[in-house]
Amino acid sequence: QVQLEESGGGLVQAGGSLRLSCAASGRTLRNSHVDWFRQAPGKEREFVAGISFNGANTAYADSVKGRFTISRDNAKNTAYLQMTALKPEDTAVYYCAADPRGPQLSGAYAYWGQGTQVTVSS
Repeated sequence: QVQLEESGGGLVQAGGSLRLSCAASGRTLRNSHVDWFRQAPGKEREFVAGISFNGANTAYADSVKGRFTISRDNAKNTAYLQMTALKPEDTAVYYCAADPRGPQLSGAYAYWGQGTQVTVSS
């Protein structure tokens, strides 16, 4: 069993930066694909970025491409989401999800974190 805990959220002005962390405990994260999602009030959850087991492959939503960077440090059992040039529309609760089977198009990931709030003021 893997427990995921996100951190690093907060309030930032438009144009600012934040780095989110997704720390795993219980078991190693190194065998799992990791994705970041977000959900804004009144909206559906949406994919933000994903990274493969060894970090060799990454993917991004068009809305964050060029501004966000996903990475992982398997030695620290942690994945990251570096967010720059933040916009008010990036305001949401951000979640990390992990699954040893790879990305789950159905959203049925084996492990989810509790989320961290990101608020971008204009």
